[in-house]
Amino acid sequence: MRHASISDLLARTAATLATGPLAIVMAEDEVEVDSTLAHLLKTGFRDVVLLAPEGITIAPEHGQRVHVVTHDVFAEAALPNAVNAMMDTLSGAWIHYCYNAEYLFFPFCETRRIREMLTFHSEERRAAMLTYVVDLYAGDLATASNAVSLQDAWLDRSGYYALARKDPARNWEPKDRQMDFFGGLRWRFEEHVPWHRRKIDRISLFRARPGLRLAPDFTLNDDEMNTYACPWHHNLTAAVCSFRTAKALRTNPGSRHAIASFRWHNSVPFQWHSRQLLDLGLMEPGQWF
Repeated sequence: MRHASISDLLARTAATLATGPLAIVMAEDEVEVDSTLAHLLKTGFRDVVLLAPEGITIAPEHGQRVHVVTHDVFAEAALPNAVNAMMDTLSGAWIHYCYNAEYLFFPFCETRRIREMLTFHSEERRAAMLTYVVDLYAGDLATASNAVSLQDAWLDRSGYYALARKDPARNWEPKDRQMDFFGGLRWRFEEHVPWHRRKIDRISLFRARPGLRLAPDFTLNDDEMNTYACPWHHNLTAAVCSFRTAKALRTNPGSRHAIASFRWHNSVPFQWHSRQLLDLGLMEPGQWF
């Protein structure tokens, strides 16, 4: 189903989309668009909105559940602004957003559907979930020149750290239950990444409501929704396994010829399974069992 704009999409399908859970994907290019859509549909999202420039097509089998919206994906803060444009209309729906060649994993997602997980999270009085962006990269850049390979995907098993998030409104005191997380390729190749784009945390699962807004740094304008846990115990977190940074470093002329390989002594093959991410501490099951 194709739509000329976000406003056209909402005018025609808002009532259906608002039932959620809904995934919003921004396709910056044609790389692994179909695998991203297939992963989200398999995970259990009711509908998927694909924001894409003219010319990007999807596999016919996705046509019934994916809404393709023509959109300027190269504008500044294009994805947060697109999410905000839908926020008020889709009030009450759980929303996940990501880019193409990014794959959402949550604890036990091989046997649990996204709706089950979000129902449990809601019962814990949580309206948002912290996700870590875990960089994936091809093991052999001679074979996969754009650093994207589903069959030869690797990730860093260590090198992640967190710093307290400071509050400028309170003399830069640390914010309660909020951290800035770093690691992966943005840490190892930080000389090629602007400082304001080095964080790897996103609030990429949340329940929409009127007035809620997503900032360019992928935090929300409600501080409690940016926390990693409630005050009483640990909560679920999830991971977005992403080729986006590796792809960008291989596309950018300033970094492409400076990087012969993304692999290092702490690289391990990605197993495409939540158990590996749990074992590496890249997401948290909380009290879910």
